[in-house]
Amino acid sequence: MAVSARPREEPHWYLAIIGVDPVRQGYGVGAALLRSRLRRCDEEGLPAYLESSKVENVPLYQHFGFHVTGTLGLPAGAPVVSTMWRPDRWRTSDSD
Repeated sequence: MAVSARPREEPHWYLAIIGVDPVRQGYGVGAALLRSRLRRCDEEGLPAYLESSKVENVPLYQHFGFHVTGTLGLPAGAPVVSTMWRPDRWRTSDSD
């Protein structure tokens, strides 16, 4: 089954991979990486799309304005991969 990574035709940023070494998780490294890319999205006035294969990470992305739009239609036994969208007008602040 083919899966489309980009759910919309409109221009947007596709944040393909954001990862943090497990020994560094919980120290704000992932949030800093995400904040950096989202700042660029805001500068360009574009929405952002990503996929999360870890349900535990969904609240982090929601904190930055993403909302779950669905899941990828993967074969039985595969992990659940949430598709997430952040509208173009949402702005992050330095307090995030």
